[in-house]
Amino acid sequence: MTRIGLISDTHGYLDDAVFKHFDKCDEVWHAGDFGDIELADKLAAFKPLRGVYGNIDGKDVRIVHPEHQRFLCEAVDVWMTHIGGYPNRYSTQVKPAIFTVPPKLFICGHSHILKVISDKKLNLLHLNPGAAGKHGWHKVRTLLRFSIDDDKISNLEIVELGGR
Repeated sequence: MTRIGLISDTHGYLDDAVFKHFDKCDEVWHAGDFGDIELADKLAAFKPLRGVYGNIDGKDVRIVHPEHQRFLCEAVDVWMTHIGGYPNRYSTQVKPAIFTVPPKLFICGHSHILKVISDKKLNLLHLNPGAAGKHGWHKVRTLLRFSIDDDKISNLEIVELGGR
């Protein structure tokens, strides 16, 4: 079993509570808009980190983290990108591939809106952890935690960090 801490849209702000909430996680995944490479480095020093760059990230982040990551976590096909849309409103950039070879787990950030949506047409789970940073229009900073065991995604938890 792999325990995942999912975060996005930190915009250069990393609450110390993240380390407490992700303490029992095996990996941290960041769905873009780190804000700066120092924040990414702090997460990578804490736990193994997978991340994608977001639209506000500079060259320093983009050199280390790609725009898209498609990988297997145990037996789950995962696709993570920053701007991906959501079921029935996927971005034009991901539409051709997501309909041709859909992943089992599709993760994005960008909207600052926490979403957990089952896409019945594509048989995938869409996750957006919302925003953990203080920049943006969201009212509450959020994270997600979940587990992957073989081909099963389970133990999904929403973590609220407080107001921005």
